[in-house]
Amino acid sequence: MSGVRTRGKDVRRYILDHIDEFPKDISKKTAEKFRITRQAVNKHLRRLTEEKAITESGETRSRVYKLAPLSEWRKTYRYEEFRGSPALGEDIVWRDDILPVLGQVPDNVRNIWMHAFTEMFNNALEHSGGDTFVVEIKKTAATTEMFIADNGVGIFRKIQKALSLLDERHAVLELAKGKLTTDPSKHSGEGIFFTSRMFDEYAILSGGVHFSHEFGKDEDWILEKAPQDGTTVYMKLNNHTSRTTKKVFDQFSSEEDDYQFNKTVVPVKLAQYGNDQLVSRSQAKRLLARVELFRIVIFDFKDVPTIGQAFADEIFRVFGRLHPEMELHALHASPEVKRMIARAKSGAAASDAGPAETSAPSPDGQKPA
Repeated sequence: MSGVRTRGKDVRRYILDHIDEFPKDISKKTAEKFRITRQAVNKHLRRLTEEKAITESGETRSRVYKLAPLSEWRKTYRYEEFRGSPALGEDIVWRDDILPVLGQVPDNVRNIWMHAFTEMFNNALEHSGGDTFVVEIKKTAATTEMFIADNGVGIFRKIQKALSLLDERHAVLELAKGKLTTDPSKHSGEGIFFTSRMFDEYAILSGGVHFSHEFGKDEDWILEKAPQDGTTVYMKLNNHTSRTTKKVFDQFSSEEDDYQFNKTVVPVKLAQYGNDQLVSRSQAKRLLARVELFRIVIFDFKDVPTIGQAFADEIFRVFGRLHPEMELHALHASPEVKRMIARAKSGAAASDAGPAETSAPSPDGQKPA
C-alpha cells in the first residue's frame, strides 16, 4: 500500500511541476510519463483541485489547469528604519517576516532563500541609494517567487558610473562575469553571480535593461526594455528542488585553489550591440575586462555565429600569451568561430606562447561545442 501512496505522490508532484508547461495537455503528458490511463490521472487532478493546489477552467475537451496561488504577501520597508539600528538588519527581516511566509520547505530550499534574500536585500540597503524597499512573495504548491524592488539610482547605472563603463549594457556584461562590486571594502562581488545561479529563474530590471539567468543555461541574456526607475530583483524556485548552495558554489571553485571562486563563464553575446559583428580588438578588450581575476575562463559563444580575426587574436593569442597561468576555453562555438580561434592559436603556437586548449567541460559538466 505504501508503494501505491508513494507513486501517487510522484504523479501529483509531476503534475504540479509541469502544469505551467502543459496547461492544456497535463493529463496526456502525465499519463505518458507514468504509463497510466487518462482516467487515473484525472483522479489526481481532481484531488489537487479539491486541495486548492490547482484551478481548472473550460469544457472537458478544452480544459485548462493552472497552479493556484497558496499565498501572496507584500511589505514596504523604509531606509530610515534600518539606519543606525543594529537591532534591525536583513537577517532580522528574514527571520521575522520572510521565513514565516515561505512556510515549511526542505532545508536546502530554505538555505537557498536565506542566502538570496539576505544578499539581495542588503545590496538594496547599502548600495541602491533608495529610501523605500518593497518585498513581494507569491507561493504556489510547486514554486515560490520573490520580488525585491527599490527606488534608488539603479544598479546598472551605478556600476556604469563607478567603473566608467560604456553604457548600462556594458555594466550587465561585467555583472555576468562575477567578482564585481562598487564597494570592495564591504563586498566581494560574488553575491549576485552565485545567487543568480541558485534559482530556476533570476532577473534584474533596472533602467532600460533586463538581465536574466535561467538554471541549466550557461549563458546570461539581456533585453532592452522601457526605462524603469530603481531596481527590481526577481527570483523563482521550485519548492522541492534538490539544488543546494554548496553544489552551486562548487561548480565555480576547485579543491586545487582551496575552493576559491576561480571559474567564470563569459557570455560573449553580451558584448554585441544590435547587428554589429564582433570583429575588433576594442570589443575583445571590453570582453576581457577583469577576467584575469579568474584562473579558468569559459567564453560562451552561443548565438554568436562568427567573429573577426582581430577579435579572436586579441583573446586567444595576445591575452593568452600575457596570462599563461590562465585556462581559456570556448563553449558553444560555431564552425566559423572555431576556425578563427584555431587561427589565433596557431599564431600563438608559432610564437611559442599559446594559451590552453579550448576543449574543456563547462561548469555543469557538459562538453563544449
